[in-house]
Amino acid sequence: MKEDKNIQQINIELNQEVSEGEYANFVVVTHSPAEFVMDFTKILPGVTKARVHSRVIMAPQHAKAFLAALGDNIKRFEKSNGEIALSEKDGFGDYPLNPPDGSLPN
Repeated sequence: MKEDKNIQQINIELNQEVSEGEYANFVVVTHSPAEFVMDFTKILPGVTKARVHSRVIMAPQHAKAFLAALGDNIKRFEKSNGEIALSEKDGFGDYPLNPPDGSLPN
């Protein structure tokens, strides 16, 4: 017996300002028991300070769904474009993949 799935379509609006996007080459991810916090910034060569320009806060369930969607998109990208190389040494430019203790913004 075939099950009917009631999938509700959501119309997502994207205004001009948001559609232009915000470039980020560094993200700090932290969490509490209730939420995951992602602070996005861009790090420029020779500049020792960066300003968080976007903070995204998600419930744990939404963060896990986001991880799955991102992972799926990375797999499809790599299938078309080749593997994305990322080593511990490279990290985010001159910054390591795991920032030193006490260096997080919150």
